[in-house]
Amino acid sequence: MLKISINPINTIRFLIFAVMNDELKGTKDFLQNISDNIHYFVKDSLPDNWVLLGQIVLKFLFLVALVYLTDFILKFIMNQIFKLFFDKDKYPVLKSIYQSRITNSFSHVMALLLGSFALYSVFYRHPKSFTFLERMVSLAIVFVVAGMLYRGLSAFRNYFIIQQDYYKIIALNAVSQTVKIFGIFVSAVIAICVIFGISGSAIVGSLGAITAVLVLVFRDTILGFVTGIHVATSKNLKVGDWIGIPKYNLEGNIQDINLLTTKIQNFDKTISTIPTYDLLTTEIKNIQVMTESNTRRIKRSIIFNINSFKFLENEMLEKLTRVNLISDYLETKKTEMINERSAIRNPELIINGRQLTNIGVFREYVFNYLKNNPHIDQEGTILVRQLENTPHGLPLEIYCFTNDSQWSNYEDIQADIFDHLLVASKEFGLEVIQFAKI
Repeated sequence: MLKISINPINTIRFLIFAVMNDELKGTKDFLQNISDNIHYFVKDSLPDNWVLLGQIVLKFLFLVALVYLTDFILKFIMNQIFKLFFDKDKYPVLKSIYQSRITNSFSHVMALLLGSFALYSVFYRHPKSFTFLERMVSLAIVFVVAGMLYRGLSAFRNYFIIQQDYYKIIALNAVSQTVKIFGIFVSAVIAICVIFGISGSAIVGSLGAITAVLVLVFRDTILGFVTGIHVATSKNLKVGDWIGIPKYNLEGNIQDINLLTTKIQNFDKTISTIPTYDLLTTEIKNIQVMTESNTRRIKRSIIFNINSFKFLENEMLEKLTRVNLISDYLETKKTEMINERSAIRNPELIINGRQLTNIGVFREYVFNYLKNNPHIDQEGTILVRQLENTPHGLPLEIYCFTNDSQWSNYEDIQADIFDHLLVASKEFGLEVIQFAKI
């Protein structure tokens, strides 16, 4: 009597076949008749030393054709049914299932189960081939079921995308990565059980006994493996990215990420290596995103002496009105101030009523200068703001983005802007703080 190895796949398969035993009895007899016809046809047609090989090859091809045909028919029928409910607004669940191709995985499983059922009927005369093919089919079922579960996670994600529930997408991404890692482990254990015909409890028990030793000896390897999976799935980093690591005071391009170390080429052409697991536990600043968008931020301040701030008198106001970038602004403000001062008492005193200051007009000049600079990204944020007073003076911060992220060009643009502003501030009667060397 043919002995069948017991494993999780066999258990599920035999439960299904036990329920459908009567319905499949006729199919079993039909397959055995085809197998016998192939058996005797090869026996009558080939030399004796080629008979066994010919019988196995033809029966195997027949089995593959049966599985493939079943898979094709089931997949065609289910996909046609799901296409009828393709409207994502009315049937978001069915839409997400169809997009994730779970139906394909289901048809694969059913076809393999039929192939597993047909295996004994086709190869009942070849017990050794039956044992080998039984394990191969069971192994294929393990991989297909694992793939179906992963596609199930994709179906959940597709559903939340259709519903535009992005917070749940973020949570699902975090959970799905853990589930996938756990699923790989479980699938690997079941696959080993299927291939070698051993009990899963024996594998798990053996793993439990040596876990402490493995963690101690291969700590960096395990952390590197986990980090590699995280980097690959999160897509936060890749080889070639320009990154900065404040912990190590490093900034450069990633040259290589392997299991244990990550190699970074600094901009002074030196090479630094860090443990790969640091990519998971250390703050990493990915500057490559800035490069790909071809914009780079300028965030720098000029510190002015507060004692140089003053109201603009008529003479200075007339002089600055001839500055093209602020002429319209000053003309508008002058009109507003004249109208306002005509209705107040003691208009001859400069402090009465609204007045313009040299620092305020200079701030408007800087803003207009940036708005008219061809090297500044006009779609990005442009700010000219006063920061909190310091013992050294008042910082005036320029915040904007260049439209060229290449390092040398960026430095030239930034230098040109501040060269101009530092000199232009003198025209407004402003004094830039210089720190004396100690």
